[in-house]
Amino acid sequence: VHLSDLDWNRPGEQVIEEYKKGDVVKAVVLDVDVEKERISLGIKQLGGDPFESVAAGDVRKNAIVTCEVLEVKDGGLEVKIADSDLTTFIRRADLSRDRAEQRPERFNVGEKFDARVTQFDKKTRRVSVSIKALEIAEEKEAVAQYGSSDSGASLGDILGAALKARDED
Repeated sequence: VHLSDLDWNRPGEQVIEEYKKGDVVKAVVLDVDVEKERISLGIKQLGGDPFESVAAGDVRKNAIVTCEVLEVKDGGLEVKIADSDLTTFIRRADLSRDRAEQRPERFNVGEKFDARVTQFDKKTRRVSVSIKALEIAEEKEAVAQYGSSDSGASLGDILGAALKARDED
Protein backbone atom coordinates (compact mmCIF):
# COMPACT_ATOMS: atom_id res chain seq x y z
CA VAL A 1 0.00 0.00 0.00
CA HIS A 2 1.53 3.27 -1.11
CA LEU A 3 1.58 6.13 1.43
CA SER A 4 -0.81 8.12 -0.76
CA ASP A 5 -3.41 5.33 -0.53
CA LEU A 6 -3.69 5.25 3.28
CA ASP A 7 -5.99 8.22 4.03
CA TRP A 8 -7.93 10.84 2.09
CA ASN A 9 -7.22 13.76 4.41
CA ARG A 10 -3.96 13.15 6.25
CA PRO A 11 -0.46 12.72 4.82
CA GLY A 12 0.76 9.12 4.54
CA GLU A 13 3.81 9.81 6.73
CA GLN A 14 1.46 10.73 9.57
CA VAL A 15 -0.97 7.83 9.05
CA ILE A 16 1.68 5.12 8.70
CA GLU A 17 2.69 5.63 12.33
CA GLU A 18 -0.64 4.01 13.30
CA TYR A 19 0.41 0.67 11.74
CA LYS A 20 2.94 -1.88 12.89
CA LYS A 21 4.34 -5.08 11.42
CA GLY A 22 1.88 -7.95 11.72
CA ASP A 23 -1.27 -5.77 11.70
CA VAL A 24 -4.16 -7.23 9.75
CA VAL A 25 -5.71 -4.59 7.50
CA LYS A 26 -8.51 -4.47 4.97
CA ALA A 27 -7.55 -3.14 1.54
CA VAL A 28 -8.86 -3.03 -1.99
CA VAL A 29 -6.89 -4.14 -5.07
CA LEU A 30 -6.16 -1.06 -7.17
CA ASP A 31 -3.91 -2.52 -9.86
CA VAL A 32 -2.33 -5.80 -10.93
CA ASP A 33 0.91 -5.61 -12.91
CA VAL A 34 1.68 -9.15 -14.15
CA GLU A 35 5.01 -8.18 -15.76
CA LYS A 36 6.42 -6.64 -12.57
CA GLU A 37 4.66 -9.22 -10.38
CA ARG A 38 3.14 -6.41 -8.38
CA ILE A 39 -0.28 -5.77 -6.81
CA SER A 40 -1.20 -2.25 -5.69
CA LEU A 41 -3.52 -2.00 -2.70
CA GLY A 42 -5.41 0.90 -1.18
CA ILE A 43 -6.86 1.33 2.29
CA LYS A 44 -8.47 4.74 1.84
CA GLN A 45 -10.47 3.48 -1.14
CA LEU A 46 -12.55 1.24 1.17
CA GLY A 47 -14.44 4.37 2.21
CA GLY A 48 -15.74 6.91 -0.26
CA ASP A 49 -13.69 9.94 -1.22
CA PRO A 50 -15.02 12.75 1.01
CA PHE A 51 -14.09 15.30 -1.65
CA GLU A 52 -16.19 13.57 -4.31
CA SER A 53 -19.26 13.33 -2.08
CA VAL A 54 -19.00 17.03 -1.23
CA ALA A 55 -18.36 18.00 -4.87
CA ALA A 56 -21.79 16.63 -5.74
CA GLY A 57 -23.41 18.63 -2.94
CA ASP A 58 -23.61 22.28 -1.92
CA VAL A 59 -19.89 23.00 -1.67
CA ARG A 60 -18.80 24.92 -4.76
CA LYS A 61 -17.05 28.19 -5.48
CA ASN A 62 -18.91 31.21 -4.03
CA ALA A 63 -21.22 29.00 -1.94
CA ILE A 64 -21.80 29.94 1.69
CA VAL A 65 -20.90 27.10 4.05
CA THR A 66 -20.92 26.60 7.79
CA CYS A 67 -17.53 25.85 9.31
CA GLU A 68 -16.58 24.45 12.70
CA VAL A 69 -13.28 25.38 14.35
CA LEU A 70 -11.05 22.34 14.89
CA GLU A 71 -7.89 24.15 15.95
CA VAL A 72 -6.82 27.73 16.62
CA LYS A 73 -3.30 28.52 15.36
CA ASP A 74 -1.24 31.71 15.18
CA GLY A 75 -1.64 31.95 11.41
CA GLY A 76 -5.36 31.19 11.27
CA LEU A 77 -7.94 28.46 11.89
CA GLU A 78 -8.14 24.78 11.00
CA VAL A 79 -11.83 24.20 10.24
CA LYS A 80 -14.18 21.44 9.14
CA ILE A 81 -16.91 22.23 6.64
CA ALA A 82 -20.25 21.20 8.16
CA ASP A 83 -21.99 18.10 6.79
CA SER A 84 -18.74 16.89 5.21
CA ASP A 85 -15.38 15.36 6.08
CA LEU A 86 -13.52 18.22 4.43
CA THR A 87 -11.08 20.24 6.47
CA THR A 88 -9.28 23.39 5.39
CA PHE A 89 -7.20 26.21 6.82
CA ILE A 90 -8.44 29.81 6.93
CA ARG A 91 -5.52 32.22 6.96
CA ARG A 92 -5.50 35.10 9.43
CA ALA A 93 -6.05 37.65 6.62
CA ASP A 94 -9.29 35.86 5.62
CA LEU A 95 -10.81 35.89 9.12
CA SER A 96 -12.35 39.34 8.71
CA ARG A 97 -12.40 42.38 6.49
CA ASP A 98 -11.58 44.49 9.54
CA ARG A 99 -7.88 44.13 10.40
CA ALA A 100 -8.62 44.42 14.12
CA GLU A 101 -10.84 41.33 13.88
CA GLN A 102 -8.24 39.19 12.06
CA ARG A 103 -7.24 37.54 15.33
CA PRO A 104 -7.52 33.73 15.38
CA GLU A 105 -7.64 33.77 19.20
CA ARG A 106 -11.12 35.36 19.11
CA PHE A 107 -12.41 31.95 17.93
CA ASN A 108 -12.84 28.83 20.08
CA VAL A 109 -12.61 25.15 19.19
CA GLY A 110 -16.10 23.91 18.35
CA GLU A 111 -17.38 27.37 17.39
CA LYS A 112 -19.38 27.52 14.15
CA PHE A 113 -19.62 30.35 11.63
CA ASP A 114 -20.45 30.94 7.99
CA ALA A 115 -17.83 31.56 5.32
CA ARG A 116 -17.69 31.80 1.54
CA VAL A 117 -15.95 29.16 -0.61
CA THR A 118 -13.24 31.02 -2.54
CA GLN A 119 -11.57 28.01 -4.17
CA PHE A 120 -12.86 24.55 -5.02
CA ASP A 121 -10.50 22.44 -7.10
CA LYS A 122 -11.28 18.74 -7.54
CA LYS A 123 -7.99 18.05 -9.28
CA THR A 124 -5.73 19.36 -6.51
CA ARG A 125 -8.32 18.45 -3.84
CA ARG A 126 -8.21 21.98 -2.43
CA VAL A 127 -11.04 23.92 -0.92
CA SER A 128 -10.54 27.39 0.55
CA VAL A 129 -13.04 29.42 2.55
CA SER A 130 -13.01 33.02 3.73
CA ILE A 131 -15.06 35.01 6.24
CA LYS A 132 -13.64 38.19 4.68
CA ALA A 133 -14.98 37.24 1.21
CA LEU A 134 -18.42 36.63 2.72
CA GLU A 135 -18.40 40.02 4.47
CA ILE A 136 -17.37 41.80 1.24
CA ALA A 137 -20.09 40.00 -0.76
CA GLU A 138 -22.73 40.84 1.86
CA GLU A 139 -21.69 44.50 1.82
CA LYS A 140 -21.85 44.64 -1.99
CA GLU A 141 -25.31 43.08 -1.87
CA ALA A 142 -26.47 45.60 0.74
CA VAL A 143 -25.11 48.53 -1.29
CA ALA A 144 -26.86 47.21 -4.42
CA GLN A 145 -30.10 46.79 -2.51
CA TYR A 146 -30.12 49.98 -0.44
CA GLY A 147 -28.12 52.51 -2.42
CA SER A 148 -24.81 53.13 -4.08
CA SER A 149 -21.57 53.74 -2.23
CA ASP A 150 -20.85 56.88 -4.28
CA SER A 151 -24.06 58.61 -3.21
CA GLY A 152 -22.01 60.22 -0.47
CA ALA A 153 -24.27 58.90 2.27
CA SER A 154 -22.76 56.66 4.90
CA LEU A 155 -24.64 53.95 6.77
CA GLY A 156 -24.69 56.31 9.75
CA ASP A 157 -26.31 59.06 7.64
CA ILE A 158 -28.98 56.69 6.34
CA LEU A 159 -29.71 55.16 9.75
CA GLY A 160 -29.60 58.55 11.43
CA ALA A 161 -32.18 59.95 9.00
CA ALA A 162 -34.37 56.87 9.44
CA LEU A 163 -34.21 57.08 13.23
CA LYS A 164 -34.90 60.82 13.18
CA ALA A 165 -37.94 60.27 10.93
CA ARG A 166 -39.17 57.51 13.23
CA ASP A 167 -38.76 59.68 16.33
CA GLU A 168 -40.71 62.54 14.69
CA ASP A 169 -43.68 60.22 14.02
